[in-house]
Amino acid sequence: MNAPAAQPAPRTREFGFCKADHEAIAAIAHAEVGILLPEGKAQLVYGRLAPRVRACGLTSVGDYIALIGRDPAERARALDALTTNHTSFFREPHHFEDFAQRLWPTLAARLTAGDPVRLWSSACSSGEEPYSWLMAALGEDRANAAHLLRRDFRMLATDISPSVLATARAGSYPRDALANVPATLRSVWTQGRGDMLTVDPLLRDAIAFKSLNLLGDWPLRRRFDAILCRNVMIYFDEPTKERLLSRLADHLEVGGMLYIGHSERLIGPVARRFELVGRTAYLKVAA
Repeated sequence: MNAPAAQPAPRTREFGFCKADHEAIAAIAHAEVGILLPEGKAQLVYGRLAPRVRACGLTSVGDYIALIGRDPAERARALDALTTNHTSFFREPHHFEDFAQRLWPTLAARLTAGDPVRLWSSACSSGEEPYSWLMAALGEDRANAAHLLRRDFRMLATDISPSVLATARAGSYPRDALANVPATLRSVWTQGRGDMLTVDPLLRDAIAFKSLNLLGDWPLRRRFDAILCRNVMIYFDEPTKERLLSRLADHLEVGGMLYIGHSERLIGPVARRFELVGRTAYLKVAA
């Protein structure tokens, strides 16, 4: 008879971290930014917060929870650490193709006529999404792009994470990160040598990168012609998804487009305000 296989030794942790600590962190994350952190995410939570516990000179996650209860700045750093920021250039490219073909010709004509155009990348992470969006819409004619961007054009790009917004504003990325950008667009819209490429200032200056919590107040003055809110709702519960979708619809013009992630769907009453016209591409048809 074979001897039973040896069991792996329990993983040791640098800092004390118990079930109650995880539950407290999960409650804070859900209340503040809407993300769900079930018990199966405990190791992920510990791994992301341990550097902050260490930086604060503490010996347990419990002590860190007490700290973020009285220190708003450190609480913001904790939420930043807990936020997932996975993105890439031309991720889910069918959305950019749909926008460039379906909506952009009309919007470009409006700009030429002197009318405003407003676009919103609502969870922009480190900037790859809004830069991809503009590259796809503007194409290879930089002179014409400059003409259009000098008109009444605004793109808002928001995220809750200050660290990724800093990367987005700088617009500099490892060359390998731009591998999915079509070569012709990459040659027109990026600059640099060696291992790093920087997005053309014409695109960087066209985008306003701002900090925004999608569950908080939205200081937005005008409706948008198109909104990207992709791969955000996968972290939310159903009531949070419904509230977010309703607010997004309220901030979108009738005839505007809403693009969501490939595994996401419109749910609740808000679905009646849209028509599915492409792969997770929704046209707003009713106020």
